[in-house]
Amino acid sequence: MIIVDDTTLRDGEQSAGVAFTPAEKLSIARQLDAIGVPELEIGIPAMGEHERETIRSVIEQKLSARLLVWSRMHKADLQKCRGLAVDMVDLSIPVSDQQIKRKLNRNHKWVLSRIKQLVPVALDLGLEVCVGAEDASRADPAFLAKVAETAQAAGASRFRFADTVGIMEPFAVFEHFRFLRRIVDLELEMHAHDDLGLATANTIAAVRAGATHVNTTVHGLGERAGNAPLEEVVMGLKHLYHLQTGIDLRNFAALSKKVATASGRPVDWQKSLVGDGAFTHEAGIHVDGLLKDPLNYQGVDPAEVGRRHQLVLGKHSGTHAVISAYQNLGLPINRRQAANILERLREFVTHHKRPPQKIDLHRFYRELQVNA
Repeated sequence: MIIVDDTTLRDGEQSAGVAFTPAEKLSIARQLDAIGVPELEIGIPAMGEHERETIRSVIEQKLSARLLVWSRMHKADLQKCRGLAVDMVDLSIPVSDQQIKRKLNRNHKWVLSRIKQLVPVALDLGLEVCVGAEDASRADPAFLAKVAETAQAAGASRFRFADTVGIMEPFAVFEHFRFLRRIVDLELEMHAHDDLGLATANTIAAVRAGATHVNTTVHGLGERAGNAPLEEVVMGLKHLYHLQTGIDLRNFAALSKKVATASGRPVDWQKSLVGDGAFTHEAGIHVDGLLKDPLNYQGVDPAEVGRRHQLVLGKHSGTHAVISAYQNLGLPINRRQAANILERLREFVTHHKRPPQKIDLHRFYRELQVNA
């Protein structure tokens, strides 16, 4: 089973302009737990007492999910994790030459020494340790191998490969994880960003090459273009490779709505799986096929994510769709009448830029009767 470590409450909240209230964090945590997400990254203790109090509130919920916090590989930051009773800390440190030199003004030797020094400190605090390799996608492969080996030797149980700036593609991700799988016995976690629109693909590629854990966020919420969306990763693993996560998305709609509201980021109409348009059909050939058998135009059963197909009338509708729509209104019409209404309907949507509502359909029907 692939373990989803959802970071909506940490990296998701780092999206520019997003700030969850404590009550919103608690609600999102409970709803993630309710659908079976096994791990939650719930905050950054070094941000201050207010953040730590919120983390404690989540812990007090006694959720089934394992709980993680994020920390820089700094001793002072790590001490802020003391006494929080979470299961694991992600100790993050830059591993690319770009960030080691240009951000930290340090060198490879310093990075390795920090891992050797601070992983045992975290273990002494009673925490399991994930070493987070920030900007791993731009790291020298030989040095990345040393980082992973050093993390394992220091006592870490997990290694997080972070595509921090979202520049990876699936074939390279596969090779990176296949290499890491050969050299260490650690749990391997993929943390993908969506700057090139490849976060889900990269996450699935990592799993195919040996990743045991994956980071996600609801809707892909996160810094810049966001992270790998929880719903896409779960459904992709299930439908493409029959890999299970133990997550049931049939009640995802409530969580989706909560995150959209709390983040102030409405879901795009055409967002895969959860957008209003994801299972909405207008084109005549599609609607005709769906009416005959949903499998004609159904790659994913919408019920798996608590949805259903929605048929709307528009410029590309055919007479079968018009007849079906009026049958649902209790107003049976024949093909000739449907063709007449379709002409009116196409003029309507071209002008109003929206599908007709029931009131509009009733008006078309009355006009049809008057002109009959």
